[in-house]
Amino acid sequence: MNEQFTFDLFPLIHTERFILRSAEARDNHDLLALYSDEAVVQYMPFTPFESVEDAQGEMNWYMKIFKEHTGLRWMIEDSETRKVIGTCGFLNYEDVHNRAEIGYDLCSSFWGRGVMTEVAHAVLHFGFTHMQLNKIEAKVEPENEASIRLLHKLGFQKEGLLRQHEFEKGRYIDLAVFSKLRSEI
Repeated sequence: MNEQFTFDLFPLIHTERFILRSAEARDNHDLLALYSDEAVVQYMPFTPFESVEDAQGEMNWYMKIFKEHTGLRWMIEDSETRKVIGTCGFLNYEDVHNRAEIGYDLCSSFWGRGVMTEVAHAVLHFGFTHMQLNKIEAKVEPENEASIRLLHKLGFQKEGLLRQHEFEKGRYIDLAVFSKLRSEI
């Protein structure tokens, strides 16, 4: 049996093409490039980043959720170029219910290359195996067709729609809820 993850040491994951690791100071500029792209942040709850300080604030949030044991966010580092091209991880982790929510983003220049499928498979495996999660959820704006296609490819099922669930960028948005259970892997 695999060892239970305890939030003491940030886990390092290798996939065929990528290294999933914790955020480092050198990632500021890569995160700024990622989150300053309007296409990337279109369905995210913030406007495009404008400064390295914005990127540092995001990395501070990654450290905070890890320290609080409520989530963990991996940097997706391209093994060849050593550049961070996206992030993937868990938030809203609830150990009493063995449940977490997955989130992910990727530089638009890497869309359509199977990156997130490869990365998300590894992250889901970590969640079900090492965190012993029973359920992994995803919340997606219904218009985000690419993310919904990815979730279906990963074996997630739609649970329903949270109507006008969040107020983002001056408007209320619906969120479609998807999930995958450990019994479905």
